[in-house]
Amino acid sequence: MLSDYLLTSGLFLGLFSIPAMLAAYADLRTPRASMASFILAVAIMVFAYVRHPGGYKLADVPNVVVSVIAEIIR
Repeated sequence: MLSDYLLTSGLFLGLFSIPAMLAAYADLRTPRASMASFILAVAIMVFAYVRHPGGYKLADVPNVVVSVIAEIIR
């Protein structure tokens, strides 16, 4: 179950870092912090994939995200 939380947090971190990278490029700045957070998000997702027995399939990811959000809300 910990790997599900890691995968979900990595996805959300990566999702929020992409607009920050685009904004930095649009302002002609170097995207240091947003690129670091994106690399951290990828590392978290890889760690979650390695820790999960059998790995994740691409079709399983939406179910994992919804189950984690449902468990947090509950």
